[in-house]
Amino acid sequence: MKKFTTVSDVENLQEIIKKALQIKENPHSEPEKGKGKTIGLVFLNSSLRTRLSSQIAAQNLGLNVLTLNAAQEAWNLEFADGAVMNGDTVEHIKDAIEVLNQYCDIIAVRCFAGMKSKEDDVNESILSQFEQHAKVPVISLESATRHPLQSLADCITITENWQEKRKPKVVLTWAPHIKPIAQAVGNSFAEWMQEMDVDFVITNPEGYDLDKKFTKDIPVIHDQDEALKDADFIYVKNWSSFDDYAAMPEVKENWMLTAQKLESTNNAKVMHCLPVRRNVELSDEVMDGQNSIIYQQAKNRIFSAQAVFSEILDGINLK
Repeated sequence: MKKFTTVSDVENLQEIIKKALQIKENPHSEPEKGKGKTIGLVFLNSSLRTRLSSQIAAQNLGLNVLTLNAAQEAWNLEFADGAVMNGDTVEHIKDAIEVLNQYCDIIAVRCFAGMKSKEDDVNESILSQFEQHAKVPVISLESATRHPLQSLADCITITENWQEKRKPKVVLTWAPHIKPIAQAVGNSFAEWMQEMDVDFVITNPEGYDLDKKFTKDIPVIHDQDEALKDADFIYVKNWSSFDDYAAMPEVKENWMLTAQKLESTNNAKVMHCLPVRRNVELSDEVMDGQNSIIYQQAKNRIFSAQAVFSEILDGINLK
């Protein structure tokens, strides 16, 4: 594996899921694999699971870990090409990346959507610069449009919790929120589910359809009750409007997932990437109930990261 920013960077999804599950059984099976190598974890945004799971995964492989909270600890970065830097920005992203090239064997970066310019976000204005200027493998720890390590953890979690021969029905359901949230997790989950052997549908209110670039021909149902019928897995997540970018069109119906809504499902397992707004996106009774596999999903973030880091190191060690 030369880089990891989308599902298309994975040669065989089932094989990497299998590898992650093997790692989960013995996380310290490759303690020397990253010896003498350094991974730089660059955070332009807040993080809990991504930061800690990536650090644990890297340490399990013997990697030296450098963590940079770039938004707080580094110079103010300039991202625009040709900028006249006579204002608040001190260091251009091209120069920062070139220095990271000198210090790191792998660069992993987390950058959210700015939620101001649709064009900038759709074109991955920050991640694309890392891909353009990095001379070492780049890993996305989340970007403006995707969250691939989360999606791999989601695939691992579904695989662990499904033993029947038939395809599971997986529903991605929109949930309420108090502020505009980017579409990255929803986009990414939709993209990865199309590579899984599942029956997948999306449900969201009118005005909240995701970018067709990611959803393609996936059924989108605007009636949540209809969509949830006979579901085996329900993935709860909020996102703002894509068409009316970053807007929050009014929703009159109650889209919060409750125990009552689970009654029409096939005793569905409930997933969420965290952090979650309790009693806004889903109720306490669901979050803390027997159907929730949310914490298992969070733990699997370690093994999704470790599987990817291991594959990246294989590519480096082949050179």
